[in-house]
Amino acid sequence: AEFGHKPGPEQIRCFNTHYDEEFVHSPFIRKQGNIYKPNNKDMDNDSLNEKTMEDIHTKEIDLVNRDPKHINDDVVKVDFEDVIAEPAGTYSFDGVWKASFTTFTVTKYWCYRLLTALVGIPLALIWGIFFAILSFLHIWAVVPCVKSYLIEIHCVSRVYSICVHTFCDPLFEAMGKCLSSIRVRLSKEV
Repeated sequence: AEFGHKPGPEQIRCFNTHYDEEFVHSPFIRKQGNIYKPNNKDMDNDSLNEKTMEDIHTKEIDLVNRDPKHINDDVVKVDFEDVIAEPAGTYSFDGVWKASFTTFTVTKYWCYRLLTALVGIPLALIWGIFFAILSFLHIWAVVPCVKSYLIEIHCVSRVYSICVHTFCDPLFEAMGKCLSSIRVRLSKEV
């Protein structure tokens, strides 16, 4: 390839200023920043205009809002005031109340951090394996079985419909004609 030639959508060209060599990179480029600096927008605008393929394995992570879908809003928001409260007239010393608040808050914070440091990564591995197996079973077993069942049920429903129209329809039409002449008259005696 020649220098100055505009790259096609399948490749992105990068020029090394030390060696004046041309390198061809894969088409996986990020739209902005990297996974650890989500707001880093110092990327080449020309490369953003090229046709890009997104790599779903390097999805940007939001380090500020860690529950964007609010799945834990009603479960784990437990503060000191939610657990310990003193009604009017039964107050402890102010120093005890402040120390209790600080102890509760700091203990909860650091215990959570310690537990996530020790158990978080192994549990993430276990849940990743679990959901991978679940996805695999859903894609390769459940959906094909359901689709197969629906196809087979469709054939059975046609046979059932033919049997009903062949045997039951004439029987019920005949019974309807026989019983259509029955009249019921209610009279009230005074």
